[in-house]
Amino acid sequence: MRGEKVPVLKASHLGIQFGGLKAVDDFNMEIGESELIGLIGPNGAGKTTVFNLLTGVYQPTEGAFYLCGEKMNGKKTHQVVEAGIARTFQNIRLFKKLSVLENVKVAMNKDMKYSMIAALFRTGKYWAEEAETDRKALELLRIVHLEDKAGYIAENLPYGEQRRLEIARALATGMKLLLLDEPAAGMNPTETAELLDIINHIRDVFGISVLLIEHDMSLVMKICEKIQVIDYGVTIASGTPEEIANNPKVIEAYLGKDEEQEGSYA
Repeated sequence: MRGEKVPVLKASHLGIQFGGLKAVDDFNMEIGESELIGLIGPNGAGKTTVFNLLTGVYQPTEGAFYLCGEKMNGKKTHQVVEAGIARTFQNIRLFKKLSVLENVKVAMNKDMKYSMIAALFRTGKYWAEEAETDRKALELLRIVHLEDKAGYIAENLPYGEQRRLEIARALATGMKLLLLDEPAAGMNPTETAELLDIINHIRDVFGISVLLIEHDMSLVMKICEKIQVIDYGVTIASGTPEEIANNPKVIEAYLGKDEEQEGSYA
């Protein structure tokens, strides 16, 4: 339809099968510009498998997904990143021996225009680009409250700060869609509250869309506009935080059939 906005992400009947096991089946989702959507479910429900499908780690055996109308099926991970999807990981994956600043600059590599000769002889073009890249990287570190630790070695950061560094590195790719895989895992309540503020700030400032996997239900309910729930690779519910918190299928998936604790996520 003319004038209708194309969603940032559209997953249509997406699925993957490993042997006889369907890890994700008939997954459908749309995320609009600047939307923040939660993807939740019990352990082993298929959440990270969905992320792996959306980032080219796995290729779907069924269905398709699109980024701003462009079909992503068949693209390798680096091509997906270049198209505009970036992610963080459940298990932190930083370049631990590099500095905090260098970790962010690595993600900007595709934007560097100087030649190998310019780099070898340290020409004016090389220094100018390096200075501009440093400026941009420091600005991203400022957003995640790490600008004063730019020179630290990444592995020496406390756990919560390593999590925030991963987010800054993802932002450095210039993505349209940010996938956050359990960003609050291992954080204390103070760190989680700070993370919530950072995610909201990132969305507001950059106008990017966010898909969030998280086990901290208080964070999910506070920050997400819509939530989709999967269990055994199948979507069992989708709606507002309030609708999800009181959905019998969701309560059963998390607590079992014998529990009657409606609204337990609120």
